[in-house]
Amino acid sequence: MGFADLLDNIGGLGRFQLIHVALLSIPSLLMASHNLLQNFSAAVPKHHCRVANRTWPADSQNFSLSGLGEQDYLHAFIPLGKDLKPAKCQRYTEAQWQLVSHNGSLDNATGLETEPCLDGWTYDKQEFTSTIVSEWDLVCSQRSLKQMSQTVYMGGVLTGAVIFGGLSDKFGRRAVLIWSYFQLAALGTCTAFSPSYIAFCVFSFLTGMAVSGVILNAVSLKMEWIPTKSRTIMGTLSSFCFTIGQMVLAGTAYCIRDWRMLQLTVSAPFFICFLYSWWFPESARWLVLNNKSDEALKQIKRVATINGKHAEGEKITPETLKFHMHKEILSSKTMYTALDLVRTPGMRRITICLMVVWFSTSFAYYGLAMDLQKFGVSIYLIQVIFGAVDFPAKFLSTASMSFLGRRFTQGMCLLISGAMILANIFVPSDMQTVRTSLAVLGKGCLSSSFTCVYLYTGELYPTVIRQTGMGFGSMMARVGSMAAPAVLMLDEFLPALPGMVYGAAAIIAAVFAFFLPEMLDIPLPDTIEDVEQQRGKRKEILDKAAEKEMLPLQEVKEKSEVKELKVLAVKTTSDPRPPPSKSEPN
Repeated sequence: MGFADLLDNIGGLGRFQLIHVALLSIPSLLMASHNLLQNFSAAVPKHHCRVANRTWPADSQNFSLSGLGEQDYLHAFIPLGKDLKPAKCQRYTEAQWQLVSHNGSLDNATGLETEPCLDGWTYDKQEFTSTIVSEWDLVCSQRSLKQMSQTVYMGGVLTGAVIFGGLSDKFGRRAVLIWSYFQLAALGTCTAFSPSYIAFCVFSFLTGMAVSGVILNAVSLKMEWIPTKSRTIMGTLSSFCFTIGQMVLAGTAYCIRDWRMLQLTVSAPFFICFLYSWWFPESARWLVLNNKSDEALKQIKRVATINGKHAEGEKITPETLKFHMHKEILSSKTMYTALDLVRTPGMRRITICLMVVWFSTSFAYYGLAMDLQKFGVSIYLIQVIFGAVDFPAKFLSTASMSFLGRRFTQGMCLLISGAMILANIFVPSDMQTVRTSLAVLGKGCLSSSFTCVYLYTGELYPTVIRQTGMGFGSMMARVGSMAAPAVLMLDEFLPALPGMVYGAAAIIAAVFAFFLPEMLDIPLPDTIEDVEQQRGKRKEILDKAAEKEMLPLQEVKEKSEVKELKVLAVKTTSDPRPPPSKSEPN
């Protein structure tokens, strides 16, 4: 008997669990807002060089100024780019009034001297009232700073996973979660009031750390109070909160076009989460494993009372609790490190393959999800579509994992997503519907890949080191999400280069995924020895299968040899004359 049996005795998936999971899942609606917020807060509005104050030379020109609009006058100051729109980073050194005509036609402007935007830029405020790009002029030569800000945020998420993961093991899930809510609310709000780009990056980094703390500890608290048989369905339902959150972000950003107000809107609600998080009980598993059985017993009785099982809760004693958690207590006494992930052949193979799969899935996912403006359609619409596609994608991946297996699902999701990303490179930019459709399919497959790899990783690693393996995979995903924005800078050299990198990474990961062992209908391993034994059994099964395939060939060979002998015997019988002696003449 284990702790799961104890949970069943005090109500299983009862009233407490439903309230607990709901309160822990609500903040997930805003997790997507923080991870994908810079699609809107760092969006690049249409812009051109600011035109310095000049006197319009109406008297010295041979054309009438009546009927000419601002865009017509702009031709005298800003050259046209290859797309026949005003250049974003150049202006004429002197006003070229000869280029402006009453009917808007332009004379040949080749050879005219230009210069950078020395007086700053003018931004179109129709779609975005204000973004960090327009506020701090992160365009042209400063363009890379836009992507750098997202990389800094993801760096905070990675750092938070390392720091808060260790702190939660030492101080408990509840305490670290409460602090993470407060840090996210406070520093997210501070980000909205950043006086400079440097301050913005610092606050974003610390906010990213808090996001990681919330995600890690919310998942732990959620799963450690849910019975085993209910974890799959509750985990799946919880994951849809992130999906819904992507669409909530699109609606929020559509209504709030100023980046500071948008940042404040998605950060301030975490003060409410901070206040109600004091209601959460600490994980009873963590309390027992840290020699706090009395506190664990108190929390268990509280849960039993909320579930309407007060009498059953009163029957539980410290001895009963330790008896139910005997296996967990014993396993906690054996120390395992990250080196155990690669110490044996079977574990080494699993770890290397999962490392590539986690990194590439997150790398390609954020490469697609963080560059919505390139599709040429409404950024708000594409964000809604990108969120909505997760619903069918997750349902299909769940069905595929149940019937076709984990390995096939994981490999095909990555293979198809890579193919979609690479195919998009060859689609002309004016075919917006095709480009958007391919991107949506690719993003859906990457969402399915995430769903699969979370389950697959938990099944591949043994119980004694499962949390370490999950933490390592999560860390590789953070590295991938941190690298993804930096790759977008490569489009300065070749516009198709980022897509080539993202697509190739997904396809390479698909190859590695096919080398993972299948875990469909296979019991979860408890120890590293179990993993190696399963590897040995698979090898034995493959050898037996190979032998079975060879048996028919061997039988065919033996039959053909017997047939040849029979033919030879018949020939010998039909010709009784002895063979001529070597000494006899012919």
